Amino acid sequence: MACPQGVNPKQWRSLRHSVGRAIADFALIKEGDRICVGLSGGKDSQVMLLLLHELQQRAPIRYELLPVTVDAGFEGFDSQAIQRFVEPLGLPLMIEQTDHAALINAKLRPGSSYCAFCARLKRGALYGAARRLGCNLLALGHHRDDFIETLLMNQFFIGTLKAMAPKTVCDNGDITVIRPLVYLAEDEIVELVRQAGIRAVSCSCPVAGDPDQQRQRMKRLLKELEREIPQVKNSLLAALGNVQPRHLLDQRLTLKE
Repeated sequence: MACPQGVNPKQWRSLRHSVGRAIADFALIKEGDRICVGLSGGKDSQVMLLLLHELQQRAPIRYELLPVTVDAGFEGFDSQAIQRFVEPLGLPLMIEQTDHAALINAKLRPGSSYCAFCARLKRGALYGAARRLGCNLLALGHHRDDFIETLLMNQFFIGTLKAMAPKTVCDNGDITVIRPLVYLAEDEIVELVRQAGIRAVSCSCPVAGDPDQQRQRMKRLLKELEREIPQVKNSLLAALGNVQPRHLLDQRLTLKE
């Protein structure tokens, strides 16, 4: 597809270039791949599908895009709105019907995270759909800020030096998860969505309006740091690709010397 109507062409080219660079840097897509695209209806997954579809038209290799939406069974979820978003792209949308809503209500332990439990169930449903569709890749819409916030959350609350990988093989070894938005800032995605008039589709879960407090704290912290260090997010992302094991405390690393 061409640049979406209403979107600044220069900004569209910049985002497209960033996704293309991520694909090249981390060898995310190769000839003949079948990609299950996790399409939640949120802004990130919608922009990811648009950009992957644009690159598909330009790429020197051939690959397939198969968007999949997981319907968790929450009342009011508008899967047809997602269908209308996908139709102009000429792609088949698969809607994975589940009973996650009832399962969460029955199995969620007191004090456990509703969103984390739901996310695990959705990921499992996406793996299942990808296998049935014969896909070898599962594309998820995590952007640069997700990587950085996850890094800080793991350091502050769990005590581990870990974020996310742009490419990782699932435990069964048959599906590889890719995150092609790794170089895209959340603000860039928000601005593109605003210009294009894209409407996010809520999952309609009971806690949809309740923010993840830990992640919100990381967002506020990063905004404060950006006032003094404008490039702090880019530096943190770069740090994830510039690890110096000799200068860490993990004995599994230091005992090898």
